[in-house]
Amino acid sequence: MKTITKVVVLLTIVGAAVATVAIVENRNAKHEAELDKNKPQTHEPGVVHFERGEPQLSSIRTELVSSEAMPAADPVNGRLVYDENVTSRISSPIAGRVIALRAGVGDQVSRGAALLEIDSPDLASAEAELSKATSEEARKRLAFERAKNLHEHEVIARKEFESAEADYRLAQADSRRASQVLRNLQASGHENGKFLLRSPLAGVVVERNANPGQEVRPDTQLPLFLVTNVSQLWVLVDVPEKSLSHVHIGQKVSLETDAWPDQMFNATVERIGVAVDPVTRRVQVRCSIKNADLKLKPEMFARVSFLANGEVKGIRVHNTSLVTEGIYVYVFVETEPGTFHKRQVKLALRGNDHSFVESGLVEGDRVVVEGALLLNSEAAADAQ
Repeated sequence: MKTITKVVVLLTIVGAAVATVAIVENRNAKHEAELDKNKPQTHEPGVVHFERGEPQLSSIRTELVSSEAMPAADPVNGRLVYDENVTSRISSPIAGRVIALRAGVGDQVSRGAALLEIDSPDLASAEAELSKATSEEARKRLAFERAKNLHEHEVIARKEFESAEADYRLAQADSRRASQVLRNLQASGHENGKFLLRSPLAGVVVERNANPGQEVRPDTQLPLFLVTNVSQLWVLVDVPEKSLSHVHIGQKVSLETDAWPDQMFNATVERIGVAVDPVTRRVQVRCSIKNADLKLKPEMFARVSFLANGEVKGIRVHNTSLVTEGIYVYVFVETEPGTFHKRQVKLALRGNDHSFVESGLVEGDRVVVEGALLLNSEAAADAQ
């Protein structure tokens, strides 16, 4: 009886163990099936495929590539500055005290618009001189006309007539001189010493160095106002001596800025320096650029690429798209939704943020710009 009991207990233990093993194997099988389901499937080496909705796709971003004119040389650093052809640094031509401000920084002003009002004793003196000269001219004119009439009737000698005429001509000159002084100040002579400083061109006030009550003089070091047209800017570029042969007047230029990393701006070479800086061994090149949307700001830094002629083109890609393995460079191209092909490319020029592909891509390919390293690791895992 005891033997039978032992056998039954043993069989129970063995059965429980077998059931446990079966349950574990079933769970492992389900787990492996789940892993196989989530694992990207490849149909050939260098191809990675993800099913729709898989989490890996959220880390991948693609862009269509296009063919663009290639730079003639490596990009160089440039600086945006005011276009001095449409910029005016305005100082007061007369001494006085500021009694009212008519414009501030950021204001759009038209040509001839008043910027500030000055109480000027010198202007009052100039107005008095004009009034005196005008009155003297009128008096001398009457004397000249009277002398002329008397001379014609032989009442006075010719000498007296000529003296009256000379006095009149001298009074005319003094009147013109006094009037010209006010004209140079853009004053009419009826301001009673109140002088309005006006803008000589239309633009935006970008700098103001005047305050109410401030004493101003013509020899002040800083201008009172800086007015410029910010829709036109210059780009100053220090070009290395070795790259100077790739630059010529009228050449098209492409600009990249940190403020707008995904946008290219176009400029044109306007002037090339006549001498090489003996310290830096560089030549300053000036480019002009239109800034109608006002995205670009003076004193911004930019990466400047001098473009070759329009016939030399290449496929422009982000450097984040490039995967380097030894001496070869690859990119991943999305051929179908969720399917990415690893493709070898040949670079024509490598820049700081973008590079140009000579072969391996065509215009219209959808290239991975974010997640290329993830796809490369997946492709390497599938190859093992």
